[in-house]
Amino acid sequence: MSDSIRQEITNHRLSWSESIALYTRPQVVTMLFLGFSAGLPYLLAFGTLSTWLREAGIERSTIGHISWVMLPYALKVFWAPLVDQMSLPLFTSRLGQRRGWMLVAQCGVMAALGLMAVSDPTSGLTTVVIAALIVALCSATQDISIDAWRIEAAAVEWQGAMAATYQLGYRVGWIASGAGALYLAQFYSWSLAYAAMAAAMLIGVTTTLLIAEPQRGIAETTWQQEARVVEFLERSLHWSPRRRNLVAWFIGAVVCPFIDFFSRNGRFALVILLYIGVFRLSDITLGTMANTFYIDMGYSKADIASITKVFGLVMTMLGAIFGGLLVPHFGLMRVLLTSATLVALTNLLFAWLATQEPSLVLLAMVISGDNLSGGMAGSAFIAYLSSLTNRAYTATQYALFSSLMLLPAKFLGGFSGDVVDATDYVTFFIYAACLGIPAILLVIYLMRSQNRRMDSERPLVRKSEPEGR
Repeated sequence: MSDSIRQEITNHRLSWSESIALYTRPQVVTMLFLGFSAGLPYLLAFGTLSTWLREAGIERSTIGHISWVMLPYALKVFWAPLVDQMSLPLFTSRLGQRRGWMLVAQCGVMAALGLMAVSDPTSGLTTVVIAALIVALCSATQDISIDAWRIEAAAVEWQGAMAATYQLGYRVGWIASGAGALYLAQFYSWSLAYAAMAAAMLIGVTTTLLIAEPQRGIAETTWQQEARVVEFLERSLHWSPRRRNLVAWFIGAVVCPFIDFFSRNGRFALVILLYIGVFRLSDITLGTMANTFYIDMGYSKADIASITKVFGLVMTMLGAIFGGLLVPHFGLMRVLLTSATLVALTNLLFAWLATQEPSLVLLAMVISGDNLSGGMAGSAFIAYLSSLTNRAYTATQYALFSSLMLLPAKFLGGFSGDVVDATDYVTFFIYAACLGIPAILLVIYLMRSQNRRMDSERPLVRKSEPEGR
């Protein structure tokens, strides 16, 4: 993170009234609808699907391995440069770079959900898995463009509120694709549930058509990176024009964003990337087996929908809003440390729940603590990742961060079913909670490093004051 951005986010404090006023900004409100469009496909690709698969008699270890269809969310950095730089015929010229990619991705999600609606996992598991993979791929592409739009459409100090309303809309999408789909499956059929979810994606399509394309700012450091492209073109005059243009595009779209990040942060960039990689190990690993745990405990689909999908997601939304208020008031790093600690501690509540008889009251208590802390952590972490980007490479750099955030957790989560089968749910939940310790230690290290850097700069400022007088 550059010094100026770090100081702006860490030191700048808003009053409570100023923090609340951010939620009235049009860009902040827009994130409700874009968040809904981003959140809707996520559970349908695996979370809700895992309930369908378990009910159909699919083995837990197989369900755990099928969770790898969610890897596109962790691998999207590989095609994010295309979303950043490549124009789509018709769409980009009419809608712009961000909105054009949003619309194409949303249409892909709708088509894949329609395919799942006419499939049956008992007789066509392969088709269901392929369709789920397409949902994840298109949904991850939509996320790339939405994240870029969010960062480019608002100032840095708004990102906490933007992240909060994004999470709010995202969780409403989860309610629709989690509780809504489960209710439809309970009283009608899985086919109707997935068809209805495909139709609900029209909310995202409508929003994409109504919003404005943001202006992309260019930082001063960008010109240093772009100079590399010019130097390459000057050195490769003996190449064919097509080859030169292709390699020049690759340097500008793929190489420069990564060089820019490391040149701005130096060796400290490795610590930042490590912290990003471990931040969500705990909650994603736990979440992979959550629905399977509820089914094995004896809760009905209606119970799961009411407590974990509706009530639980309301708690997450409250946590997201609370986190969005805390960031501008107390500072980003303090909120990151508090929320990371709470996420690890509240995950231990599931270990206790596994030792109790099924109880909706106890389940609601555990879900409340876990989801409130998760919502707070989400708002703070999204604001943190947003602050790291150079707006000339918004999509590529943010995709790098979000991919790194998900890849280790998604890969490790794929073995969750094997851990449960080899031990029990109590051991698994303790294991998942312990995975949150590295994130806590690293955010403490980041805070101390930041404070040391700021302390080293203060004497220079004090010495310069007399000269200014």
